[in-house]
Amino acid sequence: MFSILILAEENDKTRELKTRLSREGYACTLIPPGEEPEKILAQQNPRLVVLDVGLEGDIPTLDYSNDGKGPTVIAVAFRHRMHELASRDDITDFVLKPFDVDELLTRIRRLAARAKATPPSDIITAGDLIIDTARCEVSLAGAAVELTFREYELLKFLASNRGRVFSREVLLNKVWGYEYFGGDRTVDVHVRRLRSKIEESGQIYVETVRNIGYRFKRNI
Repeated sequence: MFSILILAEENDKTRELKTRLSREGYACTLIPPGEEPEKILAQQNPRLVVLDVGLEGDIPTLDYSNDGKGPTVIAVAFRHRMHELASRDDITDFVLKPFDVDELLTRIRRLAARAKATPPSDIITAGDLIIDTARCEVSLAGAAVELTFREYELLKFLASNRGRVFSREVLLNKVWGYEYFGGDRTVDVHVRRLRSKIEESGQIYVETVRNIGYRFKRNI
């Protein structure tokens, strides 16, 4: 799994960076550094970190692993802090502030290619929504989403077939199984509950197709 953590304050540029990386298939999270960036890194366990370096203050140590192999790090910093970055073995590359999103994206892609990393097949991304099918975990804008087993299976099936419309009967067969004898209203109930958990921000993921069924939105 190749995951990217943007350790920076949320603004227009960092949001754009996160959105574009997610669209390319990477598991990307944007989190403000706060007072314990090392703790955030240990929890997220990213392969690559985009680190926003402030005007002053300590630059956190990003080698948190037991084997001495931390994530690949790109620091985004003002010119007057370059001398501090030069002596850091845990920082691979840097970009000067104010940074250009296209330049930073190019550097990230090159580092990913160097690591022979490709967007993993067990990660499904749609905007801020990330479905990790290997771990059976779902997150939205970096926060874990608690789903029931059936809600998760329904979301995974729809997201794996983005844009395709499925009737309630087909969803019952694919998600609940051929031995399930409940009515198709069960699908409506689960879709409603699923939407309440992943569409709080107003972003539509699961669309209703009138008189047919449901589909996962194609363009997100």
